[in-house]
Amino acid sequence: MSEKEEPLLEVKDLETFIPTSKGEIKPVNGVSFSINKGEIVALVGESGSGKSVSSLSIMGLNASAIQYSKDSSIAFKGKDLLKLKEKEMRKIRGNEVAMIFQDPMFSLNPVHPIGRQIAESIVLHKKVKYKEALVTALDLLNKVGIPDAKRRLNDYPHQLSGGMRQRVMIAMALACDPQLIIADEPTTALDVTIQAQILNLLRKLQQESGIAILLITHDLGVVAETADRVLVMYCGKIVEEGTVEDIFENPLHPYTRGLLASVPALYGPSKEKLDTIPGVVPNPLELPKGCNFVTRCSYATEKCSQNAPTLLEHPAGNMVACWNALEEEGGIGHYETAASSIT
Repeated sequence: MSEKEEPLLEVKDLETFIPTSKGEIKPVNGVSFSINKGEIVALVGESGSGKSVSSLSIMGLNASAIQYSKDSSIAFKGKDLLKLKEKEMRKIRGNEVAMIFQDPMFSLNPVHPIGRQIAESIVLHKKVKYKEALVTALDLLNKVGIPDAKRRLNDYPHQLSGGMRQRVMIAMALACDPQLIIADEPTTALDVTIQAQILNLLRKLQQESGIAILLITHDLGVVAETADRVLVMYCGKIVEEGTVEDIFENPLHPYTRGLLASVPALYGPSKEKLDTIPGVVPNPLELPKGCNFVTRCSYATEKCSQNAPTLLEHPAGNMVACWNALEEEGGIGHYETAASSIT
């Protein structure tokens, strides 16, 4: 029997902190996960849960105010990215690991044609002549479905629609044949029809080239449509992990259940009001003593308010950080999700 293949990316005990006059803020607090070659992993959670800080940590693009604990590790192909100098990181960033940002209008340079912007990355990392890089840029624009791509090479970002700009960002991410792409809310600013096109494109490219994708999103519809595995994040921690099927059919953490319950159902009886998660995300400087979700959880017990649960495997298959879910073999009671309407 062959040994298990090493993950393409392995994040271990990632902890970031920002010193302030009132104490330390920890946007990410002890996060561990891995991504295998050719896998699409979705990182899900509300705004402020730590998703973007986690992804920017991988790219080495966090603000200088954000510091890392000495135990934090982000291994890409066995190499710890947090220990690399900026010069070494530049050889990986945009080359072996690429990123698709949330708003392409602010990510693309407004004063340069899109063909030039794609070609520059190829010239930098592949050490080829500009004319050769421009031919590759044209091929990439065709690959991502830009109509009349040869003419569009000389267009500026403001001359393109939102969907086309996002396709250009995907072309830029693919320019140097990366092994991992981080897509940070890639469909947020797009209408539903264009969203579906972009997601189908990402899935198609992943299947054709075997790249791995870390998909950062708060949209569960996007997750159901695209991902293989899901990480649910809350207050800087991963509270549940599992396959798409496990998460949507049998969510174990109350926070995951709350996210799913808040999705409008396409089928069945309609509701006058959508379900919501009570309360608000706690102040990062005043986190509860035990579980971070304790003040919003209807299942919370005394144990939850005293001791923070760790992410452990549940008999149902998911990894979950919840005392009640871990102590009850079938999860926290029976739960019917909106998964059927999403998927």
